[in-house]
Formats: sequence, structure tokens, C-alpha cells
Amino acid sequence: MLSWKRFGRQRWVQVSAGVLAAEYLRFAFKATRFVIDPPDSYAQIDANMPIILAMWHGQHFLVPLLRRSSERVRVLISRHRDAEINAIAAERLGVGTIRGSGDTGREFLRKGGVGAFRQMLDALENGYTVALTADVPKIARVAGPGIVMLARMSGRPIFPVAVATSRRYVLHNWDRTTINLPFGRGAAVAGEPVRVPADADNGALEEYRRQVEDRLNAATARAYALADRKGQ
Repeated sequence: MLSWKRFGRQRWVQVSAGVLAAEYLRFAFKATRFVIDPPDSYAQIDANMPIILAMWHGQHFLVPLLRRSSERVRVLISRHRDAEINAIAAERLGVGTIRGSGDTGREFLRKGGVGAFRQMLDALENGYTVALTADVPKIARVAGPGIVMLARMSGRPIFPVAVATSRRYVLHNWDRTTINLPFGRGAAVAGEPVRVPADADNGALEEYRRQVEDRLNAATARAYALADRKGQ
């Protein structure tokens, strides 16, 4: 008998789920009244292209819908087979994928971290924006060192971004995964960019890592405050 786990790993099931997820997100985005904060966010981003987009795990599902048709974007997605649906959904929404994971210790090699890091550098060098979740898996809202190392080696700024909707369902898991629901208010917030100089040593990298963490938390809090504003 075919188990539910094996059933979910069949290719046709993953493709179907990925397409459905992408189309649901497209619908939820279009059926939500969004504000952009600050209003000149796109102009700031355009002036610094290509950039590194930083997001938190579980809060990022609508971010691909903010991409304009002229923008070339690639997103880092785990090589784990359970992430295959996410990759299919991202590509359906016009976002290219780089497969690998950030981590600490020996897991970095096993999860394809080195190859993915090289691909992200190459993408930035070729004019692509690179998007990735800043927190290390299973440690929510704590930025890992990989994103600031990417900024140091590429010379590109990190833009913390957050999207929130007033109508949502929050799962009780490690990253508080948030399912955005349609027919409400929404806010997309771009935080102040973090620029990491090429000569930053390990001590400086830790300071920039904390900057990413603090500014991403601030952008997330701002997005939820705007989305949940009362009487508007």
C-alpha cells in the first residue's frame, strides 16, 4: 500500500501542488489591498540593483508577487525533497531557483551550501537579484552568517523585506508559518539596506549580521502594524 508520505513525493503530485500553491498566492495577492512602505521602495531598490533580498522563514510566501516583470530574480530553496513544491511554485511565479541550504557546521556541505553560495554569487554578478530567508533552519528570527558573507563577497546591499496581511492563518511550528488569506489589507515593507564592506573581519561580520536581524525584525513589525491598522 502506498503511504501518504510516498504519495506526496510523487512528481505529478508535487507539480500539481506547486502549481495550485502559486495560483492561490497570486489570487490572495490580487484580492488584498496593499500599501508599499516606504512609498519610494522600488526607486530605492532600482538605484541599488542587483540586490540581496532578506526574508524570514514562514513569512515570505507573497514576496515573489512583488517582483515586476522586468526584474530577474533567483531564490534560494532547500534541496530537501519536501521543498520541491516550493521550488515549483516559485518558478510558476517567474522566479528562478538555486537549490541548497544555509546551515552551520558539517550540515553546510551535505545540504549543498557551498555550491549554492557560488551560484548566488554568480547570479548577482550577472545582474540577478537573489532572495533568501535570513534565518538558519529551525532557529527562527535569528539571522545566520551566510547572508552577510554573501554581501561581503558580492559587494551588493542586503534589503530586508516583509509582507503581512490582515487576514492570515498562523501555524504552530518553529517559524510560525503564516498562510496569507485574501480579502483583507496588506503591507509590503522594505527596511533600511545593510551594506557589508569587502574588508569586514569576523567581528565586523557579526555586527552586520545583527543589523540584518534587527532591520528585518523592524520591517516585519512595521508590515504587521500597517496590515492590522484599525478603521482603515
